[in-house]
Amino acid sequence: MQEKLDAFARILTIMNELREQCPWDRKQTLESLRPLTIEETYELGDAILQKDMNGIKEELGDLMLHIVFYSKIGEETGNFDMASVINGLCEKMIARHPHIYGDVKVNNDEEVKQNWEKLKLKEGKKSVLAGVPNSLPAVIKAYRIQDKAAQVKFEWEKIEDVWEKVEEEMAELKAEIPIGKPDKIEEEFGDLLFALVNYSRFLKVDPEAALERSNLKFIRRFKFIEEKALALNKSLHDMNLDEMDAIWNEAKAQGL
Repeated sequence: MQEKLDAFARILTIMNELREQCPWDRKQTLESLRPLTIEETYELGDAILQKDMNGIKEELGDLMLHIVFYSKIGEETGNFDMASVINGLCEKMIARHPHIYGDVKVNNDEEVKQNWEKLKLKEGKKSVLAGVPNSLPAVIKAYRIQDKAAQVKFEWEKIEDVWEKVEEEMAELKAEIPIGKPDKIEEEFGDLLFALVNYSRFLKVDPEAALERSNLKFIRRFKFIEEKALALNKSLHDMNLDEMDAIWNEAKAQGL
């Protein structure tokens, strides 16, 4: 424990020194750091998907730096500091885990999540959906909205019902396509995606991670096509779909 405390004290000291001595660090504000923090969060997400443990460790450090940075700026403006940030978090965790720090009984993780949402409403949140950032990527946002609604039992009871909803939305999209109204097609396509995200929850699949893995798989196989074409002294522009599809299946057979 002491080693961890010493390491944390070290980064706090370094941050103090950087704010005093480094022109770039001294110039930063909450607003200027925001896009960099988002980038670091995505880099951490990439490392997690790739199961790159060294990468995860490095990206966690980068994210920790940002937390320390924001806290230092808050200290300079007199709004908050590292101690108040951590103590506030500790108090919130204790208050939201009455099954650990109080006399509430729970039987599983779903009951913990339901109690969590009830406690947030008692704390003054005006909606069960409060806390879902507007700037979240749409797929993650849909998942979080649906998950929060589920905590008050606003969801289908059976997975079969969820799939029926997917099929219903698919039929509505197909019906709109021949009519050709772009806004309506977009609306029905969005409804279909929303229903598929909901289905992913019932399958216990992270839709964002699943889609990203499919993205990476496509990239690997497409690059294989490019490399194969180069080896054959061919340009992709001069190849037809059947030729490229044959190489795609070759990549697939190799487990790419």
